[in-house]
Amino acid sequence: MPNRAERRAAAKRERRGIPQQYDQTRGRQHAGMVDEYALQAKSQRLQDGTDTEGPWKPTAKTTDVDEEITYNTNPDYRNPSKGLSAPSNARGWFRIVSWVLIALSVIGFFVIMWLPNGAPIWATLTVSIVFAIGVLSLFFVAAKSTRENPNVDANGTAV
Repeated sequence: MPNRAERRAAAKRERRGIPQQYDQTRGRQHAGMVDEYALQAKSQRLQDGTDTEGPWKPTAKTTDVDEEITYNTNPDYRNPSKGLSAPSNARGWFRIVSWVLIALSVIGFFVIMWLPNGAPIWATLTVSIVFAIGVLSLFFVAAKSTRENPNVDANGTAV
């Protein structure tokens, strides 16, 4: 009498639809293998039109081309200074300082690059360190909380 594991394996093979003479996985564990016999049988049923699941029907929702997509933002292009305002907290000021450091280091890189006799190593290292500090500080001060991100829905999925 076969043990429980053998009975369960035989029942699983029966459900998959592989006849025993074609079953090459007997005695081995092959989780996640493609069942070629079942795929061939499904393909044959689809070609014959005898598949019990019926014809495929799309389930996606489509929108008409005539529908106009509106966004919540409504920028005022006649008064562009209205959108710019001074930072209201310390994080905003640190963000501006980080961008100023990056801009100054880029200018410093251009100056060092166009010096005719080359720059001393301390000048190159200083500009590189200022650039690195500016970029790394953006990771800490520019990141907003996920609750304030307009590109994420309530479940945290990007939209």
